[in-house]
Amino acid sequence: MSFSLAFHPRLLDTLRSYDRSRWLADVGAGVTVGIVALPLAMAFAIASGLPPGAGLWTAIIAGFLISALGGTNAQIGGPAGAFIVIVYDIVERYGVANLMIATACAGVLLLLLGFFRLGTLVRFVPVSIVIGFTNGIAVLIALSQVKDWLGLSITHMPGNFFSQLRTLTQHIDSFNPYAFGLGTACVLGLFVWPRLTMKGSPVMQVLEHHTVRHFARLPAPVVALVTLSLLAKVLEFPVETIGSRFGGIPQALPAFALPDFSWATVRLLVTPTVTIALLGAIESLLCARVADQLSTDAQYKKHDPNQELIAQGLANLVVPFFGGMPATGTIARTVTNIRAGATSPIAGIVHALTLALIVLVAAPLALHIPLAVLAGILLFVAWNMGEWHEFMRLRRFSNHYRLLMLGTFLLTVVFDLTVAVEVGLFMACALFVRRMSALFRVERQPEPGTDTGIDTGPDTDTGTGIDTDAPATPPPQRPCATWRLHGALFFGAAAKIDPIVQAVETGPPGIDLVLDASELVALDTTGLDALAQILKAVTARGGRLSVIHLHEQPRSLIARSGFGAQLAAQGLPPDGPEITDPCADARDRE
Repeated sequence: MSFSLAFHPRLLDTLRSYDRSRWLADVGAGVTVGIVALPLAMAFAIASGLPPGAGLWTAIIAGFLISALGGTNAQIGGPAGAFIVIVYDIVERYGVANLMIATACAGVLLLLLGFFRLGTLVRFVPVSIVIGFTNGIAVLIALSQVKDWLGLSITHMPGNFFSQLRTLTQHIDSFNPYAFGLGTACVLGLFVWPRLTMKGSPVMQVLEHHTVRHFARLPAPVVALVTLSLLAKVLEFPVETIGSRFGGIPQALPAFALPDFSWATVRLLVTPTVTIALLGAIESLLCARVADQLSTDAQYKKHDPNQELIAQGLANLVVPFFGGMPATGTIARTVTNIRAGATSPIAGIVHALTLALIVLVAAPLALHIPLAVLAGILLFVAWNMGEWHEFMRLRRFSNHYRLLMLGTFLLTVVFDLTVAVEVGLFMACALFVRRMSALFRVERQPEPGTDTGIDTGPDTDTGTGIDTDAPATPPPQRPCATWRLHGALFFGAAAKIDPIVQAVETGPPGIDLVLDASELVALDTTGLDALAQILKAVTARGGRLSVIHLHEQPRSLIARSGFGAQLAAQGLPPDGPEITDPCADARDRE
């Protein structure tokens, strides 16, 4: 592990070769994704139990900082759907003030991960766990929006999965058909709009007018938000709106406020802090990898995971002081940014400024947005967020993969993300140890024969009992045995050495035992202790042990631990970097 205060945002590299054409492309992409972020930021905040302004200013402040200071070309930061369940649970258990403290502390953790160059560790999380908790979060997001989609009169929704189901069932009699109609129309519109306006569709072939083509480029969430809000306002539908629940969105910049920090509070919030930091790191770096894969520019430079974590940390450290919520990289908005033509972090900065301008100028219009429409947008987000096809592909994979994915999914839904990831990682480690131990094996090699194959000719005994022509009788050979080690000898496979120990204990005394390590790829201290047990057994029988054909890592550990000196003390001098094979002569005579 190395520590470095190196701070090099990708923006600095971009400005060295920036030109007018890239500026125009970035401005167009930034304005587009800024408009897309407007309904999503409000919806994410409301679903998290916060006022819509918290989501908007998080998208503005965190979006600006992540783009300006991050390690990617096109990633868009802000509130994310993955945080909805986490934030709602923290707000319910600890309150909004403690959410701000946990978010700031998570920002510090992310900074430390970046400065200690630990960005690549996130890649060690198995894909089965990521898919499992992502699908679980998608289910919980969809469930949390049923209340507003159906227009149910519920003053407080619990955070527990089964409690939510029970609460929804108890209040189903307050069903509002107007809210249900708006939400359903929103979901259907979001599914249909991109297909109606794609190139070559029958609608676009009929509506070839220049203005219509420009209108078709508008993001589907914005079209749904504007048209359905106007419909509800004009027809005076009796549905709950942002204005009726929250009283509107302030048009002024949020005031800077320090949360009431205390060591006792920070200790209480360890679990929420780690959860926010872990999820933020996973989502942001996953988003950065998606952006790398989508880019078709030959000059595109891959993301710097450590710089990205530093930017995420700074953003999450700052936004709580302005009433914000946790932020991370957002895949949907990043994909929109790239497809809109973004070439640099300037697009993300323009996205934040566009959103700020909309909030400061048009905030009063948000009063009339029905919550059912925002619920429809989030239902669509939840559907796109889940990788549902992975359930259909489970039959193609091993039982280990199925256990990890389904276990993480169910734990996320029934308990929470923290438990799911902790148990998922524990199961992944246990299954990995089991699989690696199954791959290790020991194999006894054929023993050299005792027949030398030399024809001594006719008997020339002169009757004295002495054969004067025969060569001197060679000294008796020590018994030899060779075992080959395959795989990694570590704590999970050390017990597989027992057959060698048993063979030595029941074999002839004075044996020369050879361990062929040509296929031993790794060795840990527990495995080294197993080799020491073999040496002990061999020594007790008056024999000698040699280990040959060692690779670099096992050889280094054997030398550093002093085990190599114990082998040399048996009278077997080193043969270069390895110990001499005492059975080599016997094999050569075969």
